[in-house]
Amino acid sequence: MRTIGVMILLLAGAAMAQAPTFQPVGTTLQLMKAMVIPSSDALFKIATEAPKNDKEWTAVQNNALLLAESGNLLMIAGRAKDNAEWMKDSKALVDAGAAAFKAANAKDVNKLNNISDEILTACETCHNKYKPG
Repeated sequence: MRTIGVMILLLAGAAMAQAPTFQPVGTTLQLMKAMVIPSSDALFKIATEAPKNDKEWTAVQNNALLLAESGNLLMIAGRAKDNAEWMKDSKALVDAGAAAFKAANAKDVNKLNNISDEILTACETCHNKYKPG
């Protein structure tokens, strides 16, 4: 009986706890300029200039991770333009960035070059719908 009482108290406490609210700081355009464009450019560059050492591979890994997480940041309320196509396009960026991160960890230049097409497609698909002018 005592165990049930403790469980009820724990569940009640958990129900009262609220998830933190997200607080976007930069605009979508600022996020693009500060994170998405530089990280995608670094990944596109691999086609002509492959990483030569561990330090350069770490930079590629970090840029791929940054690109993937940028897609998540684009889905936060206050940045998301809608709950349909915007979310689908942002998820495509997450998926492409995550695939690039996996390929970068494997130091697979060929795979990264192939994933560059996925990144470009994710960007262009979204820009065709949402980018002004």
